[in-house]
Amino acid sequence: MVIKDPKGTLAEARTVILPTGQLEVRAAAGRFSLDELVGFAARANTKRGFLFLSKVLGKHWPVTPQSMREIHLELAARVPTNLPGPLLFVAMAETAIGLGQGVFEAYQAACPERAALFLHTSRYRVGDAPIIEFEEAHSHAPRQILHQPTDAALRDLFLTARSLVLVDDEISTGNTFLNLIAAYRALNPVINRVHLATITNFMGRTTDAALRRRFGVGVTIGAALSGEFTFTVGKMPLVAGAAQCFAAATESGASAAFGRLGIDRSLSVPTELIEGLLDTIRPSEHTLVLGSGEFMHMAFLLARRLEEQGLDVVVQSTTRSPILQWGAVSHTLTFPDTYGEGVANFVYNVAPGRYDHVLVCHETPANAALHRLANALGGRLFHFLSENAVEEIPVRRP
Repeated sequence: MVIKDPKGTLAEARTVILPTGQLEVRAAAGRFSLDELVGFAARANTKRGFLFLSKVLGKHWPVTPQSMREIHLELAARVPTNLPGPLLFVAMAETAIGLGQGVFEAYQAACPERAALFLHTSRYRVGDAPIIEFEEAHSHAPRQILHQPTDAALRDLFLTARSLVLVDDEISTGNTFLNLIAAYRALNPVINRVHLATITNFMGRTTDAALRRRFGVGVTIGAALSGEFTFTVGKMPLVAGAAQCFAAATESGASAAFGRLGIDRSLSVPTELIEGLLDTIRPSEHTLVLGSGEFMHMAFLLARRLEEQGLDVVVQSTTRSPILQWGAVSHTLTFPDTYGEGVANFVYNVAPGRYDHVLVCHETPANAALHRLANALGGRLFHFLSENAVEEIPVRRP
């Protein structure tokens, strides 16, 4: 429904009855409509029983690379041109890692003269690099870490950045950003500007203004869609099992090569990989490129290259987020954790047999969980050892 608010601004209003409660959403008019950007889902999470499920993020919903690229460009263009440099871009795990790296690369392409560094937060420790720890309070897996770069030049950018660009798929309270900013400013007190880049900003005008006061520095927000919501909790299903079982000594197989320790340039995929896939996939066939967990951006880059060659391709990722099969989630596949943490992982909206080809991109060494996933989807496994070294792992069929 389209309505007018008291100030005469066109807006969309929606009431959604979920299995976990009632969600009231109001969105301001803009370039994108509510339905273009999000669907609605219910989460098996007592802290937050709803989810704005993005249709352009490439996480829980299959998305064309071109649609993802459009959002990357949109959010990069909303980064103020007067931010003092250097700039530090930080993408929030797990969901927004690919989004953040895409926005960073789009910004860098538009502003190559600006010094900028990209990092993403993580649920996994890599090596012995010093870390910043903070919490995402409403999450089912609240513990997050941000690694400090070990490379001298990148560490200098990290410690001298004057503007912080935080990227997430959705903002509803801003508390997670506040927690991260407080921890980061203890290391870098010269930060004096913060920009929040997000697909949807549902904080509302009142919360938005309060958040700006709480940051303690100048803050701007660039969202593809803005609005507000209220959620009335109903009957909440029990959550089966833990969603985070972090142990510092656990070897997750997470890589240091793709953004956890910082990167100041765009990434690419090997031409040889593209050429090999073009020999085995016909343009008329449907192809899914599937990232795994936090390893999302290389899957997007691979899918984008294949799309540029005329293939019918979409991209998304596996996740640890427990979402009920309802609303925007039509199918759920559950499989063991590919990072060895012992928590359930999921693929949503990908029914077996829907695609002619499924290319599973992973950073961890091949393990039983990855083979199980590939078998369930009839897929192939591609292990990204680095940006330039990718090996296809023969799938062990049952």
